[in-house]
Amino acid sequence: MMDSVRIDKYLWSIRVFKTRSEATEACNGNKVQVNGVNAKPSKAVKSGDTLTVRKGSAQFTYKVLALAQNRMGAALVQDFAENLTPQSELDKLHAPVETFFVRRDQGTGRPTKKDRRSLDALWDELTTI
Repeated sequence: MMDSVRIDKYLWSIRVFKTRSEATEACNGNKVQVNGVNAKPSKAVKSGDTLTVRKGSAQFTYKVLALAQNRMGAALVQDFAENLTPQSELDKLHAPVETFFVRRDQGTGRPTKKDRRSLDALWDELTTI
């Protein structure tokens, strides 16, 4: 029975990251903490440790229940890690994406292409009289 396993291998095995190299990059980028301390990819994880992983805008928290070196099916993950992520962090994943296009009410702001064509046609009529 193993006493510890590398953090990058563990995060990959419990399906936090799709590849082990993604887990390694996250560790190198200071996005992974073990018990509140930034972890390098070779950091050893033991049962009972608390892992904090920043992915995008959300910060996930896991408690290590058992160690694993091989990737497992999603149904088995709950036996090896407990997800302690608060709901407020999970809501950040489903937050609406802000768009740069702001809808305007008709008649306000710059004329649309259709409005511009109508104005040009009216102008042409007035200048030909």
